[in-house]
Amino acid sequence: MPDTPQPLGPPQRILMGPGPSDTHPQVLSALGASTVGHLDPYFLKIMDEVQSMLRQVFQTTNELTLAVSGTGSSGMETCVVNLIEPGDRMIVCVNGVFGGRMADVAERAGAEVVKLERPFGEIFSPEEIEAAVKEHSPKVLGIVHAETSTGALQPLEEISKIVHDNGGLILVDCVTSLGGLPVKVDDWQLDAVYSGTQKCLSCPPGLAPVTFSPRAVEVIDKRTAKVASWYLDLTMVRNYWSDSSRAYHHTAPINMNYGLHEALRLALVEGLDNRFARHRRNHEALKAGLAALGISYAVADEIALPMLNAAKIPEGVDDAAVRSRLLNEFGIEIGAGLGPMKGKTWRIGLMGEASTPRNVLLFLAALENCLADQGVSISAGAGVAAANAYYGSQVPSKRAS
Repeated sequence: MPDTPQPLGPPQRILMGPGPSDTHPQVLSALGASTVGHLDPYFLKIMDEVQSMLRQVFQTTNELTLAVSGTGSSGMETCVVNLIEPGDRMIVCVNGVFGGRMADVAERAGAEVVKLERPFGEIFSPEEIEAAVKEHSPKVLGIVHAETSTGALQPLEEISKIVHDNGGLILVDCVTSLGGLPVKVDDWQLDAVYSGTQKCLSCPPGLAPVTFSPRAVEVIDKRTAKVASWYLDLTMVRNYWSDSSRAYHHTAPINMNYGLHEALRLALVEGLDNRFARHRRNHEALKAGLAALGISYAVADEIALPMLNAAKIPEGVDDAAVRSRLLNEFGIEIGAGLGPMKGKTWRIGLMGEASTPRNVLLFLAALENCLADQGVSISAGAGVAAANAYYGSQVPSKRAS
């Protein structure tokens, strides 16, 4: 028989990639709390509180707001399969990996998919969205708010109005933005929104927050075909999350909901505006430090995400070697580029608990060391000095770390 593996002993990492992000100790503690049954009165209370806090973070009053049992991709599938019936037309805006994935999910659900495409790193204008919806009259338009593969931020409010004026629903990927940027579901009139726990909420991966507008719920209620996924069928799942029925559907991941409960609570204690300002402040400091090292961003400043920094790799630098040294010598994880950006960009995450001045300064010092070893000419300490100069010019937020 093979030897029994040793007990777990994962290394300590600083997670500055595209996700997962560092987890707050209180969230880790919550994950280890005593497990109760999925219909235990205590857990039902936790479910209610998770729903209430999700509504605050989503900035919505939507009744159908819950955490899907699965990672962010399960949130994507939940939104698509519940709104789409075979033969429905769906426009999917593809300007990165995750827009492409949404199109794939929609095709599998039986949608007639129209892809509206832009190069990686660019965003969609209201004018091209309007032209597309007028030409194709989709039931649903899907779009990514914060494209994790490129670091680009897509404005939504004007697009949402265009979609509604043309009789459609808007479905939005907020996996990377929720908890790090404003996601104003009600003000922007978004119909179906999904996210994940492992990015700016800083909870381990395993749940997918979703929310549906009354307009979207009406569409779900009028379906004539069964939802393509039994597990993700909200006509059943919502009854488990309803305090009026609690009809058993599946055994929820009890302790993951504990973790999400604590992560949401911490976000609300910090205050959403303070949290957004913290992400922005650390992004600007990192940007200043990278500029001092001669490194620019792969997207325009006005659309650059504060929590996912897509930095261009300097000419002649070995991408994999730098990332390997950062991980193995400094304990820092960053992400590689994807798709056409592979080998051309680093994806540097400042998400949730990882968005701190300590991490910004440590990363810049470590990166300078890696670049110098590859022969890049750098003024010693320039990156850290530039970031510190930026921090010194700012009024600290209530939570400086």
